Amino acid sequence: MAVASSSALSSKSAFAGAHSSLARPRQPAAAFSLLPARGARRPISAVHAADQPKTPGAAAAASKSSAVAAPAAPPAAAAGTGKWAVDSWQAKKALQLPEYPDKKDLDSVLATIESFPPIVFAGEARRLEERLAEAAMGNAFLLQGGDCAESFKEFSANYIRDTFRVLLQMGVVLMFGGQMPIIKVGRMAGQFAKPRTGPFEEKDGKQLPSYKGDNINGDAFDEKSRTPDPQRMIRAYSQAAATLNLLRAFATGGYAAMQRVTQWNLDFAVNSEQGDRYQELAHRVDEALGFMAAAGLTVEHPIMTSTEFWTSHECLLLPYEQALTRLDSTSGLYYDCSAHMLWVGERTRQLDGAHVEFLRGIANPLGVKAEVRAFFDVHEQEGSHPGGIHLEMTGQNVTECIGGSRTVTYDDLGSRYHTHCDPRLNASQALELSFIIAERLRRRRIGTQRMLSLSF
Repeated sequence: MAVASSSALSSKSAFAGAHSSLARPRQPAAAFSLLPARGARRPISAVHAADQPKTPGAAAAASKSSAVAAPAAPPAAAAGTGKWAVDSWQAKKALQLPEYPDKKDLDSVLATIESFPPIVFAGEARRLEERLAEAAMGNAFLLQGGDCAESFKEFSANYIRDTFRVLLQMGVVLMFGGQMPIIKVGRMAGQFAKPRTGPFEEKDGKQLPSYKGDNINGDAFDEKSRTPDPQRMIRAYSQAAATLNLLRAFATGGYAAMQRVTQWNLDFAVNSEQGDRYQELAHRVDEALGFMAAAGLTVEHPIMTSTEFWTSHECLLLPYEQALTRLDSTSGLYYDCSAHMLWVGERTRQLDGAHVEFLRGIANPLGVKAEVRAFFDVHEQEGSHPGGIHLEMTGQNVTECIGGSRTVTYDDLGSRYHTHCDPRLNASQALELSFIIAERLRRRRIGTQRMLSLSF
């Protein structure tokens, strides 16, 4: 998928700004370039003009989407006009959406969610877009991470704090190595729904719908749990709002202050190699802060005592996303107010599909996916900027991915394999990866400085 040159990219994801080429499927291959545009830098403004479809009238409603009713919304565009509306995705083929048995209950839930306040605000999404533009130009770096899928069972203040704390640690490591601001985005406060390989799962000869995330159905293998329940969307909304409320408090209430850098280590990582490396770096940061204070430079400025933190999730459950989409009175653009940033997954990124149709009309920063080492290698070869990384990780001491300096083996996997979907890096593995990436950023920075010095 083409990615606009104004985008910030990640290791597991290639992230595009709000004006992604999702809205322009016929954009030429040159759109993959991440080199900054020539000429004077200008603030990026979103452009969301709808394109005419290649085959007018070809879009037909999929059988799955016919079971998904939308909340009250502006009238859908006539088939074949190419005009975008918040519900125009319903005229496209929709993959990975659940089939709800009770349409009346679904309609009621969606109407309720539509009446709820937005979880995030359009101005926050615009500010993130500006930060991502800086990453695309090589002036910042995106760190995005969190659970494969959030769950209702594991919802607690400590769980949220631990993931947030690891992201803070990783941010310090990357900022120190790259000598640039780190944009911190969590796969949090809404990352519930997950696409699955098949619509059904079979055990002992019994076939039931696949588990698709706690906002759709339950993971227990019984008919009641696996039947999609629209009421779960209301619980997901409440949990997302509560999670973001706590994250805001952590980010601005002093917990994220740089002076606390030595206190962020998780207990189980204290005696590990990565914990020791982090403590060494933290002491160096402490010394730098002490030097600043001795020189009369304030360390009580908000930039030192708080941090910006944004939320993101995969745009999968379209009825829920539509119900939280709002028209911004300031810009006149539509924003999906369920999260600051959204991405489209591997299984739902068809250019003529419902998910891309929905995403092309919203102004949030958007993302599509790629991989880690190849991501950095390609950028080094092309002389462009690796804008960020995207990790499925947790702040818990799980054993779900093998490898790392505290080697997790195949035999260890069963001891603490707690994920509801895909395996996640544990805190130590995530921190170790951040040191590896920080070293690549450091080498890149030094190489750039040398080239600049030779040019004079």
